[in-house]
Amino acid sequence: MKRLLVLSLVVLTLVGCTNTNQGELVGVRKKTKQFYHPDPYGMVFVPMGSYTMGVGGQDITSGYTVQPRTISVSAFFMDETEITNNEYREFVHWVRDSIARYRLAEAGIEGFRITENPKTGEIYDPGYLNWETKIEWNSPEQDVRDALEDMYLPEHERFFGKKEIDTRDLFYQYFWIDLQAAARKEFKEGVSYDYLNAGLSNRPQGLTDRSVYIRSEQINVYPDTLAWIHDYAYSFNDPLTEKYFWHVAYDNYPVVGVNWNQAKAFCVWRTEKLNRYINSQKGETTLSEYRLPTEAEWEWAARGGNQLNPYPWGGPYTRTSQGCFLANFKPLRGNYIADGGLRTLIVAHYPSNDWGLYDMAGNVAEWTNSAFDPVSYNYAWDMNPNYTYNAKADDPEIMKRKVIRGGSWKDIAYYLEVSTRAYEYQDTAKCYIGFRCIQPYLGRNKGDDPSKASRVYN
Repeated sequence: MKRLLVLSLVVLTLVGCTNTNQGELVGVRKKTKQFYHPDPYGMVFVPMGSYTMGVGGQDITSGYTVQPRTISVSAFFMDETEITNNEYREFVHWVRDSIARYRLAEAGIEGFRITENPKTGEIYDPGYLNWETKIEWNSPEQDVRDALEDMYLPEHERFFGKKEIDTRDLFYQYFWIDLQAAARKEFKEGVSYDYLNAGLSNRPQGLTDRSVYIRSEQINVYPDTLAWIHDYAYSFNDPLTEKYFWHVAYDNYPVVGVNWNQAKAFCVWRTEKLNRYINSQKGETTLSEYRLPTEAEWEWAARGGNQLNPYPWGGPYTRTSQGCFLANFKPLRGNYIADGGLRTLIVAHYPSNDWGLYDMAGNVAEWTNSAFDPVSYNYAWDMNPNYTYNAKADDPEIMKRKVIRGGSWKDIAYYLEVSTRAYEYQDTAKCYIGFRCIQPYLGRNKGDDPSKASRVYN
């Protein structure tokens, strides 16, 4: 017995010695392989950089209120084209299918709810939706048809008796953390505190319940296809209203009729889609969220490394030396087809800028993350500047203005300039506004070799 006890102590001692750091500071993370930010599919890298942000030479009036200034922007990835109808349709279909699966699970249809972990036996209550089971939209089973019936338009609303999904019910709910409110140490929404007189050292340290900073959004995701008609009186755009979003002929055209709230929801869904895959891969590290670009990021990306030229392609003119137009816009006093288009065109129809980004001028204008204020340049910080405001439904209309950039198929050349600002209201959808996403780069700059980046750590 004594020998056994001694032997046990020796074993424990040896085991303990193998894991010791000898009392020195070594950090908590185990030695792992170096992290490299992978290139997201369909995105191009935009390096960090500095440029002079401000109005162009043609906007004399704004030049009196907005002073050009040098700003710096971190590195990020950006969609090489605007989000297309086909890409946005994946979002719509996911929302549709999630609602269908929930209804089938609530109806007790077998295979649509996971209530137990098959490996550990852990019970899930109320359980998770099972995305592996196929949805039979035309199932012969009456209970399946009954569960899905409310997703379709009622019979009296069906055109020519056609059975269609009621797109008015396609809502996507998500949650986000209001870091701005948390940074301001807000105790309650709508309540202000005298931080200035209290002094920085005496600012409240936040709440005991962090859930007050969690915000919930519920957004209908289906584009406003009627935008093609209501944006322009006395113009025959009915075919685009009826076909543009869902017909295969327009798969690779930029999605339009999407308001700012819907574009933001798409970014959240895209992030969740990526994270679900990453979490399913053992040992993988999560990446940055997808989001709309700030106004400063958008302009830096559009410039393509060219500091002084007014257009993304780098020159001062809208045509090549052969006389061909370089973007889809409104040239020659309204000769829309002079540039090869009429309304929107398939994405990447024209050459890219020097960073490989297409349609940063023309085709459709693009939502940014930034709120619009005529003089925001004057008070925003010079590193990653962004003036933003998450307007609520009952806020004044002036607080709902969001910056749009790049100009569109219906705009004159001035709106195609990289420095030109415009705005639209966040809850409106237009047939000339689309969007693209960015993903912030995790690190300093692409191309850094972690093994050589530090003189100590590698």
